[in-house]
Amino acid sequence: MSTPGLKVTNLSFRHGANPILQGIDLDFQPGRHYVLAGPNGAGKSTLLSLLASLRRPAGGEILLAKRPLESYAPRELARQLAFAQQEFHFDFSFTVRELVAMGRRPHLGGWGRLGAEDRERVETVLGELNLSPYGDNLVTTLSGGEGRRCLVARALVQDTPVVLLDEPTAGLDIRQALFLLAAIRRRVQAGGLVVSVLHDLNLAASHADVLVFLQAGRVVAAGGVEEVFRPDILRQVYDTPAAVGRDAFTASLTASFRL
Repeated sequence: MSTPGLKVTNLSFRHGANPILQGIDLDFQPGRHYVLAGPNGAGKSTLLSLLASLRRPAGGEILLAKRPLESYAPRELARQLAFAQQEFHFDFSFTVRELVAMGRRPHLGGWGRLGAEDRERVETVLGELNLSPYGDNLVTTLSGGEGRRCLVARALVQDTPVVLLDEPTAGLDIRQALFLLAAIRRRVQAGGLVVSVLHDLNLAASHADVLVFLQAGRVVAAGGVEEVFRPDILRQVYDTPAAVGRDAFTASLTASFRL
Protein backbone atom coordinates (compact mmCIF):
# COMPACT_ATOMS: atom_id res chain seq x y z
CA MET A 1 0.00 0.00 0.00
CA SER A 2 1.44 3.33 -1.08
CA THR A 3 0.28 5.83 1.50
CA PRO A 4 0.47 9.62 1.21
CA GLY A 5 1.21 11.87 4.12
CA LEU A 6 -1.36 14.29 5.51
CA LYS A 7 0.01 17.63 6.66
CA VAL A 8 -1.78 20.42 8.51
CA THR A 9 -0.26 23.89 8.72
CA ASN A 10 -1.57 26.76 10.86
CA LEU A 11 -5.10 25.39 10.57
CA SER A 12 -8.00 27.34 12.05
CA PHE A 13 -11.77 26.96 12.06
CA ARG A 14 -14.60 29.13 13.35
CA HIS A 15 -18.24 28.54 14.10
CA GLY A 16 -19.68 31.97 13.51
CA ALA A 17 -17.53 34.30 15.57
CA ASN A 18 -16.36 31.52 17.89
CA PRO A 19 -12.88 30.07 17.26
CA ILE A 20 -13.00 26.25 17.39
CA LEU A 21 -9.45 25.45 16.19
CA GLN A 22 -6.44 27.73 16.20
CA GLY A 23 -2.89 27.35 14.92
CA ILE A 24 -2.95 23.56 14.38
CA ASP A 25 0.31 22.18 12.96
CA LEU A 26 0.46 18.40 12.52
CA ASP A 27 2.28 16.05 10.18
CA PHE A 28 0.57 12.65 9.86
CA GLN A 29 2.91 10.00 8.45
CA PRO A 30 2.13 6.58 6.90
CA GLY A 31 2.40 3.40 8.93
CA ARG A 32 1.12 4.98 12.14
CA HIS A 33 -2.07 5.19 14.15
CA TYR A 34 -2.62 8.72 15.43
CA VAL A 35 -5.13 9.15 18.24
CA LEU A 36 -6.70 12.55 18.90
CA ALA A 37 -7.63 12.92 22.57
CA GLY A 38 -8.86 15.67 24.84
CA PRO A 39 -11.93 16.89 26.73
CA ASN A 40 -15.34 17.54 25.22
CA GLY A 41 -15.30 20.59 23.01
CA ALA A 42 -11.55 20.45 22.40
CA GLY A 43 -12.03 20.37 18.61
CA LYS A 44 -11.19 16.73 17.92
CA SER A 45 -14.20 15.89 15.74
CA THR A 46 -13.97 19.26 14.01
CA LEU A 47 -10.35 18.57 13.09
CA LEU A 48 -11.27 15.13 11.76
CA SER A 49 -14.09 16.59 9.62
CA LEU A 50 -11.64 19.12 8.16
CA LEU A 51 -9.21 16.33 7.32
CA ALA A 52 -12.10 14.52 5.60
CA SER A 53 -12.87 17.64 3.53
CA LEU A 54 -16.38 17.85 4.98
CA ARG A 55 -15.67 21.39 6.16
CA ARG A 56 -13.47 24.18 4.89
CA PRO A 57 -10.95 25.77 7.26
CA ALA A 58 -11.08 29.45 8.10
CA GLY A 59 -7.32 29.60 7.61
CA GLY A 60 -4.27 27.45 7.09
CA GLU A 61 -3.71 24.51 4.79
CA ILE A 62 -4.24 20.76 4.60
CA LEU A 63 -2.05 18.82 2.19
CA LEU A 64 -2.65 15.22 1.12
CA ALA A 65 0.30 13.79 -0.80
CA LYS A 66 1.65 17.36 -0.94
CA ARG A 67 -1.50 18.55 -2.74
CA PRO A 68 -4.11 20.89 -1.25
CA LEU A 69 -7.03 18.81 -0.05
CA GLU A 70 -9.52 21.00 -1.92
CA SER A 71 -7.81 20.21 -5.23
CA TYR A 72 -9.09 16.61 -5.18
CA ALA A 73 -12.22 15.67 -7.09
CA PRO A 74 -14.71 13.75 -4.90
CA ARG A 75 -14.12 10.35 -6.51
CA GLU A 76 -10.35 10.86 -6.50
CA LEU A 77 -10.43 11.76 -2.80
CA ALA A 78 -12.66 8.76 -2.05
CA ARG A 79 -9.91 6.50 -3.37
CA GLN A 80 -7.37 8.11 -1.04
CA LEU A 81 -9.32 8.76 2.15
CA ALA A 82 -12.19 7.09 4.03
CA PHE A 83 -14.08 8.56 6.97
CA ALA A 84 -16.38 6.93 9.54
CA GLN A 85 -18.35 9.63 11.35
CA GLN A 86 -19.34 9.56 15.00
CA GLU A 87 -23.06 10.10 14.49
CA PHE A 88 -25.23 7.87 12.34
CA HIS A 89 -28.88 7.14 11.66
CA PHE A 90 -30.06 4.37 9.34
CA ASP A 91 -33.27 5.30 7.50
CA PHE A 92 -33.28 2.52 4.91
CA SER A 93 -33.52 -1.23 5.37
CA PHE A 94 -30.20 -2.27 3.89
CA THR A 95 -28.57 -5.40 5.21
CA VAL A 96 -25.27 -5.10 7.04
CA ARG A 97 -23.52 -6.65 4.04
CA GLU A 98 -25.12 -4.18 1.62
CA LEU A 99 -24.19 -1.20 3.80
CA VAL A 100 -20.58 -2.29 4.15
CA ALA A 101 -20.37 -2.99 0.40
CA MET A 102 -21.14 0.69 -0.27
CA GLY A 103 -17.54 1.37 0.68
CA ARG A 104 -16.47 -0.27 -2.59
CA ARG A 105 -18.21 2.37 -4.74
CA PRO A 106 -15.09 4.46 -5.53
CA HIS A 107 -13.51 1.37 -7.11
CA LEU A 108 -16.46 0.17 -9.21
CA GLY A 109 -16.93 0.65 -12.93
CA GLY A 110 -19.66 2.56 -14.70
CA TRP A 111 -22.32 -0.07 -13.94
CA GLY A 112 -21.53 0.05 -10.23
CA ARG A 113 -21.64 -3.72 -9.88
CA LEU A 114 -19.61 -5.62 -7.31
CA GLY A 115 -17.12 -8.08 -8.71
CA ALA A 116 -15.84 -11.24 -7.06
CA GLU A 117 -12.89 -9.38 -5.52
CA ASP A 118 -15.19 -6.69 -4.13
CA ARG A 119 -17.43 -9.29 -2.50
CA GLU A 120 -14.40 -11.06 -1.09
CA ARG A 121 -13.15 -7.81 0.48
CA VAL A 122 -16.54 -7.21 2.06
CA GLU A 123 -16.56 -10.68 3.63
CA THR A 124 -12.99 -10.26 4.86
CA VAL A 125 -13.73 -6.97 6.61
CA LEU A 126 -16.98 -8.33 8.09
CA GLY A 127 -14.89 -11.09 9.59
CA GLU A 128 -12.24 -8.71 10.89
CA LEU A 129 -14.83 -6.74 12.85
CA ASN A 130 -16.72 -9.84 14.00
CA LEU A 131 -19.74 -8.79 11.92
CA SER A 132 -20.10 -11.92 9.77
CA PRO A 133 -22.98 -13.32 11.89
CA TYR A 134 -24.93 -10.09 11.23
CA GLY A 135 -24.34 -9.90 7.47
CA ASP A 136 -27.97 -10.53 6.51
CA ASN A 137 -29.48 -8.48 9.36
CA LEU A 138 -31.17 -5.19 8.55
CA VAL A 139 -29.16 -2.18 9.74
CA THR A 140 -32.32 -0.68 11.22
CA THR A 141 -32.37 -3.51 13.78
CA LEU A 142 -28.80 -3.04 15.04
CA SER A 143 -27.70 -1.79 18.43
CA GLY A 144 -25.65 1.39 18.62
CA GLY A 145 -22.38 -0.50 18.94
CA GLU A 146 -23.20 -2.82 16.03
CA GLY A 147 -24.12 0.16 13.86
CA ARG A 148 -20.86 1.90 14.66
CA ARG A 149 -18.88 -1.19 13.71
CA CYS A 150 -20.75 -1.26 10.38
CA LEU A 151 -19.65 2.31 9.62
CA VAL A 152 -16.04 1.43 10.45
CA ALA A 153 -16.30 -1.69 8.26
CA ARG A 154 -17.62 0.44 5.38
CA ALA A 155 -14.62 2.77 5.77
CA LEU A 156 -12.12 -0.10 5.93
CA VAL A 157 -13.57 -1.90 2.92
CA GLN A 158 -13.05 1.29 0.92
CA ASP A 159 -9.37 0.25 0.91
CA THR A 160 -7.98 3.76 1.06
CA PRO A 161 -4.44 4.48 2.26
CA VAL A 162 -5.80 7.04 4.77
CA VAL A 163 -8.62 6.20 7.21
CA LEU A 164 -10.27 8.67 9.61
CA LEU A 165 -12.40 7.32 12.46
CA ASP A 166 -14.42 9.46 14.86
CA GLU A 167 -14.88 7.64 18.19
CA PRO A 168 -14.96 4.17 16.59
CA THR A 169 -15.05 2.35 19.96
CA ALA A 170 -17.88 4.41 21.52
CA GLY A 171 -20.65 2.10 22.71
CA LEU A 172 -18.62 -1.06 22.10
CA ASP A 173 -17.94 -3.67 24.73
CA ILE A 174 -14.26 -4.36 25.35
CA ARG A 175 -14.11 -7.50 23.18
CA GLN A 176 -15.58 -5.75 20.14
CA ALA A 177 -13.39 -2.69 20.75
CA LEU A 178 -10.31 -4.93 20.71
CA PHE A 179 -11.47 -6.61 17.49
CA LEU A 180 -11.79 -3.17 15.91
CA LEU A 181 -8.44 -1.90 17.18
CA ALA A 182 -6.75 -5.10 15.96
CA ALA A 183 -8.17 -4.41 12.48
CA ILE A 184 -6.76 -0.89 12.66
CA ARG A 185 -3.37 -2.27 13.71
CA ARG A 186 -3.30 -4.61 10.69
CA ARG A 187 -4.10 -1.67 8.40
CA VAL A 188 -1.26 0.37 9.92
CA GLN A 189 1.20 -2.54 9.76
CA ALA A 190 0.41 -2.78 6.03
CA GLY A 191 1.56 0.83 5.66
CA GLY A 192 -1.72 2.66 6.07
CA LEU A 193 -2.32 5.90 7.95
CA VAL A 194 -5.14 5.93 10.52
CA VAL A 195 -6.27 8.98 12.51
CA SER A 196 -8.92 8.31 15.13
CA VAL A 197 -10.62 10.04 18.04
CA LEU A 198 -10.73 7.99 21.24
CA HIS A 199 -12.08 8.99 24.64
CA ASP A 200 -10.85 5.88 26.46
CA LEU A 201 -7.34 6.99 27.36
CA ASN A 202 -6.15 3.56 28.39
CA LEU A 203 -7.23 2.07 25.06
CA ALA A 204 -5.55 5.01 23.33
CA ALA A 205 -2.29 4.51 25.25
CA SER A 206 -2.22 0.80 24.45
CA HIS A 207 -3.01 1.10 20.72
CA ALA A 208 -1.77 4.47 19.45
CA ASP A 209 1.58 5.08 17.82
CA VAL A 210 1.20 8.84 18.32
CA LEU A 211 -1.06 10.68 20.78
CA VAL A 212 -2.27 14.19 19.98
CA PHE A 213 -3.82 16.01 22.95
CA LEU A 214 -6.08 18.96 22.16
CA GLN A 215 -7.58 21.46 24.53
CA ALA A 216 -9.69 24.52 23.67
CA GLY A 217 -8.87 24.19 19.97
CA ARG A 218 -5.10 23.97 20.31
CA VAL A 219 -2.56 21.15 20.35
CA VAL A 220 -1.20 20.82 23.89
CA ALA A 221 1.11 17.86 23.21
CA ALA A 222 1.82 15.44 20.37
CA GLY A 223 4.23 12.54 20.34
CA GLY A 224 4.79 8.88 21.15
CA VAL A 225 2.83 7.41 24.03
CA GLU A 226 5.87 7.12 26.31
CA GLU A 227 6.69 10.77 25.59
CA VAL A 228 3.34 12.50 26.17
CA PHE A 229 1.22 10.15 28.31
CA ARG A 230 2.37 11.87 31.50
CA PRO A 231 0.56 13.05 34.65
CA ASP A 232 1.47 16.71 34.10
CA ILE A 233 0.14 16.70 30.53
CA LEU A 234 -3.03 14.80 31.46
CA ARG A 235 -3.70 17.21 34.31
CA GLN A 236 -3.20 20.19 32.01
CA VAL A 237 -5.47 18.75 29.31
CA TYR A 238 -8.29 17.48 31.53
CA ASP A 239 -7.92 19.87 34.47
CA THR A 240 -8.01 16.87 36.81
CA PRO A 241 -5.25 15.31 38.95
CA ALA A 242 -3.87 12.23 37.21
CA ALA A 243 -1.55 9.34 37.96
CA VAL A 244 0.16 7.19 35.32
CA GLY A 245 1.39 3.66 35.88
CA ARG A 246 2.12 0.51 33.90
CA ASP A 247 -0.47 -2.22 33.73
CA ALA A 248 0.82 -5.56 34.98
CA PHE A 249 -1.30 -7.54 32.51
CA THR A 250 -0.70 -5.64 29.25
CA ALA A 251 2.50 -3.69 30.14
CA SER A 252 0.82 -0.60 28.66
CA LEU A 253 0.75 2.77 30.35
CA THR A 254 -2.52 3.47 32.15
CA ALA A 255 -3.99 6.58 33.75
CA SER A 256 -6.28 7.11 36.70
CA PHE A 257 -7.96 10.32 37.82
CA ARG A 258 -9.64 11.80 40.86
CA LEU A 259 -11.37 15.09 41.61
